[in-house]
Amino acid sequence: MPKLFTKTLTAFVYALTAISGVSILLIIGITCLDIILRRCGSSIHGAVDIVKILGCLAVSCALPYTTAVKGHIAVEFLFRKLPFIWKIIFDTATRLMALVLFSILCWRSFVVGCRYHHLGTASLTLSIPLCWVLWTMSLAFFAVILVKIYNLTHPGKEMIKL
Repeated sequence: MPKLFTKTLTAFVYALTAISGVSILLIIGITCLDIILRRCGSSIHGAVDIVKILGCLAVSCALPYTTAVKGHIAVEFLFRKLPFIWKIIFDTATRLMALVLFSILCWRSFVVGCRYHHLGTASLTLSIPLCWVLWTMSLAFFAVILVKIYNLTHPGKEMIKL
């Protein structure tokens, strides 16, 4: 069962990473094309709306992978000076605080997404519904929670090796 959980979570993290990567490529493509078209006297209608949505997806969907490979900035100079037991305590405390933070982010993103769906909230120029963006962000935050739980139950071990 634990291996199945790890494999499923890893596949889920990679899928979110793919969404993030495609979002970044689309941001680059839309921005470059919009610049070229503006030089020719035209532009992409709603480019700002699309880039904003893709930016939200790129950042939120990249978080689970960054957490899984432990790619966040660590305070190494502080960690080196601490005794081993304090390193464990400090690491566990920060992971638990991150669990609380991402639990709140996951929950509130889902609730606001439901509210946007109920109200029919959409982007200004293209009228793209925004509820699915918040639900995708909530899903990504849920993946971060699962990765943090994995990290707590497997101390000192990355879930995904670089």
